Amino acid sequence: MSTSVFPAFRIHRPLAAIGLALLAAMAPALAAPLSVRVNPGDHGEQSRHATYLAISAAVNEALREARAGDVSTVMSTDATADLSGTRAQSSDIYVAPAHVVGSALRHGYVPLAGSSQGVQAVLVALASSQVGSLAQAHGRRLGLPLQDSVVTYLVRGELNAANTSMKAHFRSVKNLRYQDALLVCLQIRECDVVGVERAVFERWKAAGEPVQAFMQSKPVPGISVAVKQSLAGTPAMRALQPVLLRTLATPNLARNGFEKPVAIEKREFDYVSTLGYFTPRQLPGATVVDAVNVARLMTEGANYFDTRTEAEFKASHVPGAKWLPYIEKSAKDTDYDSALDSFDISKLPANKSAALVFACNGAECWKSYKASHAALKAGYSKVFWFRGGLPEWRTAERQVASTLP
Repeated sequence: MSTSVFPAFRIHRPLAAIGLALLAAMAPALAAPLSVRVNPGDHGEQSRHATYLAISAAVNEALREARAGDVSTVMSTDATADLSGTRAQSSDIYVAPAHVVGSALRHGYVPLAGSSQGVQAVLVALASSQVGSLAQAHGRRLGLPLQDSVVTYLVRGELNAANTSMKAHFRSVKNLRYQDALLVCLQIRECDVVGVERAVFERWKAAGEPVQAFMQSKPVPGISVAVKQSLAGTPAMRALQPVLLRTLATPNLARNGFEKPVAIEKREFDYVSTLGYFTPRQLPGATVVDAVNVARLMTEGANYFDTRTEAEFKASHVPGAKWLPYIEKSAKDTDYDSALDSFDISKLPANKSAALVFACNGAECWKSYKASHAALKAGYSKVFWFRGGLPEWRTAERQVASTLP
């Protein structure tokens, strides 16, 4: 028979309880790192990476000097996710182009600093193309960065202001990952017109490329920094702005498009906030409802369908909501092609008279608009579109649920 040289170990319950209490008391000190999301824009693959490295180094240095605690910095190449993230407040700090920061400022963030060099979107054609105006570009092939690029955001907004749309005005629209790739699209004659930042166009001109610009947006702020309003009053964040203005003022950042950083104000984003992807205010056949009416409808038995991503739904949603994602690849426009999207209409109730509420992440989110349209097309007669979505629900100070552990 073998015997152990160690006595049997038993958990002493009172001591275990004390240990758990100590861990609970220590929880605030073990807070998660400050999350910083940096989107350096989409000029080109190499310039994007270089800009990210320069910006993240400067921001991290400023946060260390301000004694903000541990920091987790990630690079973003997806403005679609960034726009959604600002509405869900998924990062503590955003360093991003104007439309992303403009969205953040509408959803609980405040601006800290930005590049003094503004950004304009311009439409560009080859000098030999005979395209010198928007009217002359009608029926031509348009090339743009990805659909959530600041350039695409501004071009779409200016076309809307001109009472037209990309689909109506151009024969086709090609989206490329980087702005510099659009010059090749012009050169090989796959694009007749392209949209880029004015700085990119000026760089092409300086290199001797035979291109001309014929339409431009108003200027918007360059890459800017915004922090959650709930953090803005902390000692670290109050100390951050002057330090950030100094650490961002480096020759390396100036070479990468972040020139002469300045304190920036919310009003400077007013123009970009009026453009882009705002959904229509009405949807024929559906009833647009606010948070008060949604709460009433749910007490009366209406089905509330959250069309956002699974991660967004798990993080926060309206209590009693059902997750039914609208997977969106079509343009954020009223003449979108629903065949490009995916939405499981079979998950809706069999009763076509059932009351259905569709929502996502606010007036900029098209998923609930498109889901409502799909339900109407499928023959449902009581479709309610909660255009304000979760942001409006929060603003109305109503309870929010989460399924995260």
